[in-house]
Amino acid sequence: MKPIDLMYQTMLAELVQRSIDAAWTADFPPEGRFITAQVKDKRYWYIDIPDGKGSKSRRYVGPVDDLEISKRVLDFKRDKNDYRARRRMVTSLTREGGMIAPDTLTGDIVDALAAGGLFRLRGVLIGTVAFQTYAGILGVRLPIAALLTGDADVAQDYAISREVEDSLPPILDLLQSVDPTFRPVPHRSGVAASSAFQTDSGYRVEFLTSNRGSDDYIDQPSRMPALGGASADPLRFLDFLIRDPIRTVMLHKSGVPVNVPAPERYAVHKLIVASRRRTDGQGTLKRDKDIQQSALLIEALSQARRHADLALVYTEAWERGPAWQEAIKAGSGLMTDEDRERLRDCLETGGRQIGEDITLPY
Repeated sequence: MKPIDLMYQTMLAELVQRSIDAAWTADFPPEGRFITAQVKDKRYWYIDIPDGKGSKSRRYVGPVDDLEISKRVLDFKRDKNDYRARRRMVTSLTREGGMIAPDTLTGDIVDALAAGGLFRLRGVLIGTVAFQTYAGILGVRLPIAALLTGDADVAQDYAISREVEDSLPPILDLLQSVDPTFRPVPHRSGVAASSAFQTDSGYRVEFLTSNRGSDDYIDQPSRMPALGGASADPLRFLDFLIRDPIRTVMLHKSGVPVNVPAPERYAVHKLIVASRRRTDGQGTLKRDKDIQQSALLIEALSQARRHADLALVYTEAWERGPAWQEAIKAGSGLMTDEDRERLRDCLETGGRQIGEDITLPY
């Protein structure tokens, strides 16, 4: 597995911090342009915002003689220069640094959700879209075949959604701002709630939440107060995946700050869910991709000398009981001999580092 040059890893760390800072301070979109206009005997600031289709909208800002507003305009010019610099950094990281940019549609969707407040409200990007960010986090080049996707999955803990007392704007409005053909997908249970939204071309955005209770809840979507009218499908083992997520940046436009699972949790989680996939058609393909992504992350974690990180989360999962242990055993049984040996070596090394006698799955 080819490493990413340290210079680009350092650049990514700087981009993450600058993108997070920009997300906190931006009141006006950086692609906009401030202008002044005379109205009767007074001058006012306005901002022209392109809509991406050759037109633009104009938004009122305030009077020119308001010193606070004029200061904001000057700050905007500074921030816009930073926006341009961040775009150049994204281009350099993807074209030269070996890191991964999402396809444009995925990037625009995640950008719209981020702007709406999804990650501020502690949503977590999961699935292959999250996996794409691990190249930069772990400092390795990941194969393209493991990165392709036609959907985006988002998770939020139910307790968080209930307790934050805030919400995204209407989720369908956010999605349709990117593609007007987005529509709610009727839930398989027949209830009047949607946890998934899909375009005419088949691109799917799905919302998920953790299920620690009875299996009776598996086919019943949970109403999520913070998700702008979207419900979420409860899934077993998801609480393990989204515990203690990390902040990083999706390499789209000037960088989109996102929350993703820790890569070691993703690796162990994929072993677990692979063992529970259906063995027909798409189920087999998804199972194979689960195992491939898990094996790649284990190799990358080993290469990055993060054996202890993997050993800690593996032990956490193993100690959750027999059902978890059986799932881990079944998932690791689907790996190649070489990948199983690498998992063994990584866990044994990590066990020595954390002072634990690791129980291996085989």
